[in-house]
Amino acid sequence: MTRPALIAMVLAVAAAAVLPFLLGSYDLNLIARFMALGILALGLVLLWGETGILSLGQGVYFGLGGYALAMHLKLSGLGPGEIPDFMVWSGVKTLPWWWQPFENPAVALIGVVAIPGLVAGLFAWMVFHRRVGGTYFALITQALALAFATLLISQQATTGGFNGLTEFPTLFGIDLNTLGAIRGLYWITLAALVGAALLLALLRASRFGTLLRAVRDGENRMRFLGYDPTPYKVAAFTVAAMLAGLSGALFTLHAGVVSPALVGVVPSIEMVIWVAIGGRHSLVGAIVAALLVNLARDRISSALPELWLYALGALFIVVVTLMPRGLAGIGQDLMARLMRKGAAQ
Repeated sequence: MTRPALIAMVLAVAAAAVLPFLLGSYDLNLIARFMALGILALGLVLLWGETGILSLGQGVYFGLGGYALAMHLKLSGLGPGEIPDFMVWSGVKTLPWWWQPFENPAVALIGVVAIPGLVAGLFAWMVFHRRVGGTYFALITQALALAFATLLISQQATTGGFNGLTEFPTLFGIDLNTLGAIRGLYWITLAALVGAALLLALLRASRFGTLLRAVRDGENRMRFLGYDPTPYKVAAFTVAAMLAGLSGALFTLHAGVVSPALVGVVPSIEMVIWVAIGGRHSLVGAIVAALLVNLARDRISSALPELWLYALGALFIVVVTLMPRGLAGIGQDLMARLMRKGAAQ
């Protein structure tokens, strides 16, 4: 990374850190949600951009992380022996056994990344061990997202069904609706986003990153040289899923809800589109695109709800046909042009 680019990134993070003192609670909460989504986009850069694995089911791991934390939040406000209100309305008498561990906050926090990581690791090992890849793998992940959303909707009594889990007034005894809590969660999300970006930057610069790119560019050649690509593909898929789980948990805190509408096929495809628009090889591009696309979605869908999907589809077509390197490619070209102009002078 060049020195000007590094300075620009430091200034951008510093500017983001002071936003809580400049914005109201609504706008601050909105930006924090989209920063949380940026963490998921970073995972897709590692998985799709570096390893060449296109997943259309990242909503599954986003949802697992979100539900893991939301289950604890629903239970934390209840007294001994009480169960969540939607279970009472559905006729459930006792708390299901698989809800009970999430009464412990440590289990919930660990589960945010451990559950998506475990599920993704097992799934990836089973699929990649049989050398399934390319379009077939993308379709399998899409089917997994559809199955997961359908399961959540069908189990109304224990998952909240289509409405999901909502109404989380406190976190560890802290009122989430106060300005101080909103600011604190914003800074936590910003720190998680910066930390995830630094972690992936280190991974990409390491020998592990080199091997991931070898998987992307020539998997059969890699096998010929004596490397088994399966563990590296499984590792990349697992890391991306863990980042998606963290993203889902933070998004749930900011949005106050997690539901099947956030984890199905359409949201999972939209996640890939963010990365394509930003540039699937660029960490910064993925973050910027996640912020800009979702801000545009908020504005457009508020005014013309039926127009958003058409606008997103048109934007994706434009990027794929005219800007294959996404926003990051435009930025790199402008930077190179400015450097050439400066050298000429």
